[in-house]
Amino acid sequence: MPRIIFIEPDGNRREIDAPAGLSIMEIAHKYDVDLEGACEGSLACSTCHVIVEPDWYERLLPAREDEEDMLDLAWGLTKTSRLGCQIIMSDELDGLTVRLPGGSNNLM
Repeated sequence: MPRIIFIEPDGNRREIDAPAGLSIMEIAHKYDVDLEGACEGSLACSTCHVIVEPDWYERLLPAREDEEDMLDLAWGLTKTSRLGCQIIMSDELDGLTVRLPGGSNNLM
């Protein structure tokens, strides 16, 4: 089973066995990681915004235009920002590391 590492805003690291086929947002909710997801993954908000560690960013499939549009609304946007609902865990992403921003914009 692949593992994901969440780095919380306070620097705490949580390493979690992440079932392949689930999104980062779904994994966070399943394991009580503080990642919102107000639209439940329908790509209608930016509350599941995560910051992918640079070493991992290039390994991900590129963001589609609709994800990029939602990312424009994200709090604390960076060059390696993605929406957690759009990254699906797989064995190839074993060890993926993402940072949780210290806030979110909930415009829903």
